[in-house]
This record gives sequence, C-alpha cells and structure tokens, in this order.
Amino acid sequence: MSRDAYRDAGVDIEAGDEVVDRIGKHVRSTYRDGVVGDIGGFGGFFQVPSRYKEPLLVAGTDGVGTKLLLAQQLQNPHTIGIDLVAMCVNDVAVCGAEPLFFLDYFATGKLEPAEAEAVVAGICEGCRQAGCALIGGETAEMPGMYAPRHYDLAGFCVGVVERSQVMNGQNIEVGDQLVGLPSSGVHSNGFSLVRHLLGGYDMQADDWGLGAPLGEVLLRPTRIYVRELLDLRERFPLRGAVHITGGGFTGNVPRVLPKGLGAVMHKGTWNELPIFALLRAAGNLSDEEMYRTFNCGLGMVLVVPQTHAAALAEAAGGTIVGEVVADPLGNCVVR
Repeated sequence: MSRDAYRDAGVDIEAGDEVVDRIGKHVRSTYRDGVVGDIGGFGGFFQVPSRYKEPLLVAGTDGVGTKLLLAQQLQNPHTIGIDLVAMCVNDVAVCGAEPLFFLDYFATGKLEPAEAEAVVAGICEGCRQAGCALIGGETAEMPGMYAPRHYDLAGFCVGVVERSQVMNGQNIEVGDQLVGLPSSGVHSNGFSLVRHLLGGYDMQADDWGLGAPLGEVLLRPTRIYVRELLDLRERFPLRGAVHITGGGFTGNVPRVLPKGLGAVMHKGTWNELPIFALLRAAGNLSDEEMYRTFNCGLGMVLVVPQTHAAALAEAAGGTIVGEVVADPLGNCVVR
C-alpha cells in the first residue's frame, strides 16, 4: 500500500487537522463561565455554575433537516450553523433552562476546510447568541456516504434550571393566554415541502414582495429566543412555553398543556410573513396544512395568566394570539 493509503481511500487527515486549526478562534469565542480546559481533548468538561442550588440538567438534540440541501444548492454554509444551535437551545429554553454548552457533529464525503470552517463559525455565532459554549464536536469524512459537496449536521445541547423553576405546563389553567413571538421566517422545519413547492423558482429573484431574494429569505436563520425567555421568566409568571417546530401549532402547542386542556388560536392576531403567503399560493395549501407544517410567523408561544398577558406581549414584542380552553382531546385549533 502507498504511504497515503487513507487519502487514496478518500479520507484526508491533513484536511481534518486544518479544520481544527481554522475553527479554534471561533470555538474559543463562545467560552463562558463553567468551561474547563480547551478544544482537542476526547471530551468536553463543564462546571455547573455554583449559583444553582438544586440544579436539573436539561438536554436536547436536533438537526436542520433538508434546509441543508438548500444551503448547499446556494453554496451558502455561513448561517446554517445558527439554525443548528437554535433548534437545540430553543427546545432547552422552553423548559426554563439556561443553555450551558453545545456539541456538534459535521459529516461529509470530502472535507473542504473552508466550508467546514464557515459552518462551525455559524455554530459559534449561534452559541454566542444563546450564551452557551461550544466545548466539543466531531468532524467526519466518509467517502461514499455523501454525494459530492454534501454534508450533514447534528447538534446536542445541555442546559440547567433550578428544580423550582422548571416550566412544564403543569400549572396551566383554563383562561390562560397565549402570547406569540415573531419568527424570522420559515426557520428549519417543513423544508421538504418548501423545496417541493419552490424548488423550480429563481432563488436570486424577488418577484413576490418578499423584500429580498427568495433564497436569502428561505435561508434566514432560525431565531434564537434564549435570552428573551430567560429575561421574561424572571419578570412574568410564565406557565409554559412552546417552540414551534415540526408539526406547527397543532402539533406543538398541545405538548405543554395538561390533560383535559386545549388551545384556541385566532387568525389575524399576528403577522403572517410574505414567505408563507407564497408557500400557501404555490401549493394551494389549506389552513390546516399550513398550521400543522409551518410556524406561519410565530416561532414561540408563551402561556401566561390573563392578567399578565398584555404586559408580557408588550415586553416581548409579541401579540396575544389565543387562550387555553377545556378540551378532553387536548387539541390546538386555529380559527
């Protein structure tokens, strides 16, 4: 065998080493209190902050789905890492937790160091927005597993919350109000349908009143709500929070409601962004299909007592979009 047998098989160890060198400055920019050690070890170490008296760890993992294919098609790897972090940290934050640290997994058929650096730089930007540290990860080069210039991403986040401050929806009552927080766009769900409907459209054009080229609008990163949620949790008696991901309103709002309760959301109480009007028209989609697939302009829904709803909506830059009702089936209805 040749001296470069592994490279002949499609794996370039030197390219992997170059990626590690490139990402170091990005990773260290995310470090916060609690980080122990530096990159390069077999595991990442983190000390739970001493201010927590009865800490519970909260973990979440996710990817970004087929939005990756659009990022690869448009040769824009710079923001997809923000999406990856957002999908994990938002899930942790709705439990009332402060995200502490993040780990990523980047896999590709042929490692391109500049592209990998751009992806990780985006992950680090997401971590900075969320206030968590990137303390480890894995870069895997697997020839034959992925098509040329294709890559896959997964992430894992751990947060912490005082046991007494867990938000699990158990104290939600009939009459509590739903306050919706705006999304930045499609976020990272429903892209198999997005690509099916809009795959033949000119991604460089804005012929639909979007205010920016279609590809740019679709690739806008998922909004990270962590800092807002941590602040609002201290100022208002939040009883529950819902990250609107796959399943839309009808699939996600019921996840936080106690047995015997449902929710009613009211059309027209929030701004449905132009991109959703385009998707609706392109696929001739019904309201039911829209609300069970996309966030339709609301990336987060908070549950709060009626007496606090108006103040919460004003403080959060959101709107009151519905209320909790008695429902033995536990449905969320949009009407």
